[in-house]
Amino acid sequence: MKPGTLYVVATPIGNLGDMSVRGGELLRDVDRILAEDTRHTARLLDHLGLSTPMTSLHEHNEQKQITRVLGWLAQGQSLALVSDAGTPLISDPGFELVRAAREMGVAVTTAPGACAVTAALSISGLPTDRFVFEGFLPARQAHRRRELERLRDEERTLVFYESPRRIVAALADMASIFGAARSGVVVRELTKTYETVYAGTLGELAEQAEAGGITEKGEFVVLVRGADKAAAVEAAMVDAERLLARLLQSLPVKEAVRITVDMTGAARNPLYERALALQGKDG
Repeated sequence: MKPGTLYVVATPIGNLGDMSVRGGELLRDVDRILAEDTRHTARLLDHLGLSTPMTSLHEHNEQKQITRVLGWLAQGQSLALVSDAGTPLISDPGFELVRAAREMGVAVTTAPGACAVTAALSISGLPTDRFVFEGFLPARQAHRRRELERLRDEERTLVFYESPRRIVAALADMASIFGAARSGVVVRELTKTYETVYAGTLGELAEQAEAGGITEKGEFVVLVRGADKAAAVEAAMVDAERLLARLLQSLPVKEAVRITVDMTGAARNPLYERALALQGKDG
């Protein structure tokens, strides 16, 4: 143990056996544990046979607790920061404290371990070489759909957390905005007794959820395959050519091409060549 150090300690996301040996030793040896919910962490400590003092640090009191916590660290106390499950700061409290500690010159280190993001990715069957984690989507549908629209052309695998209350609506919005044919995976209750993985197209998953085939209990990770750029470009070109063909029925080639480019953003030269071909000209 190093005096005056803040340890960011990952805890199990379900199965208590996933607690790392080093993480357990740190929870035993630190002067105090900063816990998102002391009642929840008490169950983990009981499992480990520990009685380390705890102080609550959660999203509603983090700002108020920072000065107090930094004072303990300045006195040379070693502290462990934990969330209810998984790695702290990943859609959990702790960012403000870690930033303040580093700004004050406090040593901050980690005991890595469980994280629902990487755990779900590892069993999803979707590309894992590049991904983007978006956390929880907005609760209100209009805001949620706006965020999904922003991500529609993202080529990396998308990872979301979702609550059981909104899983049906979220999947419906994803199918609508990303396209019903896009591949997706829903992982429920990772590492727990009722861990379940649902895989299919977003359209299939949305229908399954609407019909009650996806249990609306527990914690969810939703993964969506990234956009296929080549397929998107091809689809956009098909749409542009369809518009071009309609315009050519009443407009000269140059005017039809100009309007199509303005409306679709498609490249001018391929459209011009296509327009000539449709008109039976060779350029």
